[in-house]
Amino acid sequence: MSPVEHSEDPEPSERFPAGLLFVPVRSGPTGCTARFFRTPLGGRTAVGFTSAAKLTATLGTDQASIRLSEPALRALAAPLGVTALTIDPQFSAPSADRTAATARERENSWRRWHPQHVGALRVTGAAAVVACLNLLIG
Repeated sequence: MSPVEHSEDPEPSERFPAGLLFVPVRSGPTGCTARFFRTPLGGRTAVGFTSAAKLTATLGTDQASIRLSEPALRALAAPLGVTALTIDPQFSAPSADRTAATARERENSWRRWHPQHVGALRVTGAAAVVACLNLLIG
């Protein structure tokens, strides 16, 4: 059997520096932190863009970013167990609508129940227990 020769390797084994990248960040209590994303298979990955236009096209105009070199981004992600780096991803899932989720959570929260409703549930539960005891006692 002769070995198959490929003119192009789909995944080169050597990493080539990408230069300065636009890295998406989010603000936190101690400043800004890099955002990490998920691959289609669920693995965590750091993301960098080679231009601000590509970052805006993928993540929107409201996305903040910082400039980092590829080795700096890898060093930042390594302590968190993130070893994959995706450069210029073309697709991203739409951001979650947090306002609608927060409104649903408030509507369904047990803390928002009226005290009379909670009292009615307690009385109903107590009545059920008494009815079961009456059946057992006879």
